[in-house]
Amino acid sequence: MSDNPLLDTVLEMNAVSVARVGFSAEALMLVRLAALVAVDAPPASYLANLGAGAQTSLTLEDARSVLIAVAPIVGGPRVLSAAGKITEALGLALAIALDELDAEAEQA
Repeated sequence: MSDNPLLDTVLEMNAVSVARVGFSAEALMLVRLAALVAVDAPPASYLANLGAGAQTSLTLEDARSVLIAVAPIVGGPRVLSAAGKITEALGLALAIALDELDAEAEQA
């Protein structure tokens, strides 16, 4: 448990969900990406799923394919919104990683 009960709750919900489905890690991440697009999720939601997605063999091409696949259902504006939010989440992930590297370098 951390000092952030909201984050703890979201992480617990994700863990339970992963444990209860019979999908491969890749299939689960593709389904989650499609759901995030459908609900017009904020960048933080994409960021929360990036870590799990990084542990799979999925590529940016796979993510692009999901956006193409759901476009006829959710609409162009929603897909374009998702693409921007995914890009923002990737930027946040990079900034966090760089901050962690800087902190490690300062401690060394």
